[in-house]
Amino acid sequence: MDNFQQPQVNPGVPGYGYDQNQQVSPVITVKEWMLTMLILIIPIVNIIMMFVWAFGEGNPTKKNYFKASLIWGAIVLVIYAIIAVILIAAAASSSMY
Repeated sequence: MDNFQQPQVNPGVPGYGYDQNQQVSPVITVKEWMLTMLILIIPIVNIIMMFVWAFGEGNPTKKNYFKASLIWGAIVLVIYAIIAVILIAAAASSSMY
């Protein structure tokens, strides 16, 4: 019995080092996700609401999801801008000849 060693606690892995006093965010219900998706269908409002949900007060899970969505949107926007600059430069150079 004295030879038994406790495994090391790894707080980065789910299930290890769980603290009973740790605050857990509430589960987002299906109804709330359905309402969220309905709002995201509306043009212009969807972009505004993504910023509100990402940086406002609310459920941490929802905040993280919309922060990640905005980051992906920014990445795609930069890629589109690079492609547009390349296409405009190619069109301008080909029209000179």
